Amino acid sequence: MRARHVYVLLHIFLTVGVLVNAFDPITTTVVVGIGATLGRTIYNYFRESCDSKWIAFNATGLRNDLDTKLFGQHIASRIILKAVSGFMSNENPKKPLVLSLHGWTGTGKNFVSKLIAENIYKEGMDSSFVHVFTSTLHFPHQSQKATYKSQLQQWIKGNVTNCERSMFIFDEMDKMHPGLIDSIKPYLDYYDKLDGVSYRKSIFIFLSNAGGESIIQTVLDFWKQGRDREEIELKDLETSLSLSVFNNNQSGFYRTNLIDKNLVDFFVPFLPLEYRHVVQCAMAEMKARDIKPDQDVADRVARDLVYFPKSERVFSVKGCKTIESKLDYYT
Repeated sequence: MRARHVYVLLHIFLTVGVLVNAFDPITTTVVVGIGATLGRTIYNYFRESCDSKWIAFNATGLRNDLDTKLFGQHIASRIILKAVSGFMSNENPKKPLVLSLHGWTGTGKNFVSKLIAENIYKEGMDSSFVHVFTSTLHFPHQSQKATYKSQLQQWIKGNVTNCERSMFIFDEMDKMHPGLIDSIKPYLDYYDKLDGVSYRKSIFIFLSNAGGESIIQTVLDFWKQGRDREEIELKDLETSLSLSVFNNNQSGFYRTNLIDKNLVDFFVPFLPLEYRHVVQCAMAEMKARDIKPDQDVADRVARDLVYFPKSERVFSVKGCKTIESKLDYYT
C-alpha cells in the first residue's frame, strides 16, 4: 500500500513537470507552485518523524528475535525483554531506561542493541533517533575531555529536544576516559525536566568488555562444578559485576556517579559462548544470507575458532564475532 501511494505521488509530480512546458507563463507559475507543494509532500512522506508512524514498540518481535537470534544468553534475554517492554509500555516513566551490557567480545552486546532498535524504530539502527558513540572514535584524546563533556551534553540535549524517544548507544565504555560519562548524569536522573527538556522517555545503552573477567570466572566455576550454565542467575553475577566495573580505573565507569547514585537500571551480563552456540550462530548467519543451513559447514566454522581453557576448549575466545568472515571462507 505504501509503495502504491509513493508511486502515485511520483507519477503526479513527474506529470506536472512535463505539463509546465505546455502552458503560458502565468499557468506555468501555478503549476510550478503545485509541483513544489507535491515535492514537499513527497519529502515529508519519506522523512522520518518522531511519531507512532516511525516509532512503535514491537514486544512480540523483540521476544521472537531474542529467542531465535541470540544464543547462549538466557540471563540477558530475560532482562532485556522485561526491561524494554516495561519501559516502552509506561506512558510516564520516572527516568530514562539505562542498561549497561557487559561481557567479552562476540557475545552479543552490539547485536542486542541492534535488536532493540529494530523493534522500536521503523528504520532500526538507521533511524535518525538512534545515536551511537564509540569511545575511541568520538572521544580519542584525554586532553580534550572538557570539550568532549560539553559536546556530549549538547548532542544529547539537542537530540532529545528533537525527539524524546531517542536512543543513545555508548560503545567501548571500557576505553572511555574516566569521568567523561558523568557529564550526562543529570539526564539519567529522576528529573521531570531540565531546562525545559524531559529525558524520561529516552534509552541509554552502555556496552563494555569491563567486568568480563568476573562473568567468565562465575561461568567457569559453574562448569567445574558440573552445573548447567542455565542454572546461573543474575544474582550470581550482578554484585560482583557492578563492583568490578566501578573499581576498574581503566574504564569509563570508574568511580562514576551513574553507578554510585544507582542510575543504571540493569547491569546485563553476557556469558562466554560454547561450541554449540557458535554452531548456532553459523547456522543463523547462513539463514540470514539465504543460504541453506549446512551443519557440516557450521561445525567446520566452529572448529576453526580458539577456545579456553586451553586443554578443555569449552568457551570461544571471540564468541561469534568472526563467524561472518569464516563463512565467507567455507561457503
